[in-house]
Amino acid sequence: MNNFWTTFNGPVFSLAPMEDVTDTVFREIVMGMAAPEKLHVVFTEFTSVEGMDHPVGRERVSERLIVNESERELLRKLNIKIVAQIWGRNPEVYNRIAGYISENYDFDGIDINMGCPVKKVFKIGACSALIGEPERAKEIVLATKEATSLPVSVKTRTGIKEHITENWIANLLEVDPAAIILHGRTQRMQSEGEASWAEIAKAVQLKNSMKPDIPVHGNGDVLSYKQGLKRIRETGVDGVMIGRGIFHNPWFFNPEKTVISEEDRITKLLEHTRLFEQTWSPEKNFNILKRFYKIYLNSFPGAAKMRADLMEVKNYDEVYRYFK
Repeated sequence: MNNFWTTFNGPVFSLAPMEDVTDTVFREIVMGMAAPEKLHVVFTEFTSVEGMDHPVGRERVSERLIVNESERELLRKLNIKIVAQIWGRNPEVYNRIAGYISENYDFDGIDINMGCPVKKVFKIGACSALIGEPERAKEIVLATKEATSLPVSVKTRTGIKEHITENWIANLLEVDPAAIILHGRTQRMQSEGEASWAEIAKAVQLKNSMKPDIPVHGNGDVLSYKQGLKRIRETGVDGVMIGRGIFHNPWFFNPEKTVISEEDRITKLLEHTRLFEQTWSPEKNFNILKRFYKIYLNSFPGAAKMRADLMEVKNYDEVYRYFK
């Protein structure tokens, strides 16, 4: 197995998998704004193995694994790795789908979601609920690894109701994932409260004593590239994953670009809209785009009015006309 997670020199930055956010279009836009060597890994939206295993469900669910040719070119040019993130609860299904993805797609790795805190997912015993079922969690990692030659990483949290970082991470280290990405919150915290980098530091110390070759990356409340570097220095993590930080600044991975003009912001908004229309119209709901308009239109006079106006538009043409 070629574990790309261990091949980086220096601090590693990745863009987190986010529902209805990190599709092929947004990944391409973010990569297009990144400075060389500042973004190393991107992830798909999380993809249900049960959905992929279902003959009717597969077509719809597999939209999450689409990689546009234009994105593929950027990945190659910038030497950025792309990882398919999967979730579910049944080790056998993980095994089948990991094999299917490896044979039919061109990803650099597979990541198992053991972190999503959403209640309806938690209730069916998937994602962060697996923290409460350590034996099943290990079976899932082993079943996935058995089916693929790709590196299999795990993204997870520090516990369910309270931090149990050391017990839980020790459990995962037993089955040698290619990397562990740890969000410094419990399931119960959802996205509230402050992410605990002290807990992430505990995970690093533990892996250093148990399995020093397995990279541990931290995730939670990193709002600038500089802050990410500081977290790496303070905790010893091998890298940092950026989630909501990208909403504060879509140019996150271009830290030298400190001033972003109104013109730059509108240009990117239109580029994003066109690419989204080309890729997803008519399958995906146009309104998904509106969450992105909020991240481009800020920090200049009149931005609030523009945001409000764009919340009212009904289709792509109205967006293009608005900026004419």
